[in-house]
Amino acid sequence: MSAARKGERGKSTVGAKGAPHGDRVVASNRRARHDYDILETIECGLVLQGSEVKSLRAGRVSLQDTYARVVDGEVWLFGLHIPPYAQATGFGAHEPDRRRKLLLHRRQIDEWMGRTQQQALTLVPLSVFFRDGRAKVELALARGRRLYDKRHAIATRDAAREAAREARAAARRGG
Repeated sequence: MSAARKGERGKSTVGAKGAPHGDRVVASNRRARHDYDILETIECGLVLQGSEVKSLRAGRVSLQDTYARVVDGEVWLFGLHIPPYAQATGFGAHEPDRRRKLLLHRRQIDEWMGRTQQQALTLVPLSVFFRDGRAKVELALARGRRLYDKRHAIATRDAAREAAREARAAARRGG
């Protein structure tokens, strides 16, 4: 009898797209790592309606122009676009661009709210994924980069890539 039939389903160490511990990344915000210096990240839950979960599982989500903000002591995600699920009509349908609540501990909310107000930082979602069947968001505390900082980051990354390429070539020639 296979492991899946014995109730061992979901116990894999590597999930879809190579994510550890059965996590399945639905969408990632690659542009955020270019536009912001990431200072700290945190995993938080996402409050969704039923048809939104179905759309997420189908991989239909856009993190473009998404940001988070603390409003009245709660963290809300703005601009997350989850298109309506095709089979959900009428009562089961949801609004695609509504704001969604993020689930964090009170002390985490207070700490990040203080840091965003004092240090001119912003809350940026980096990815949306499923962990143990629940939708999660990787939220980052970030500082915006200026244009010259972006150019410097690209030049540094290219130099590191070229150095690694040269090291591999030298290792092949020498050994």
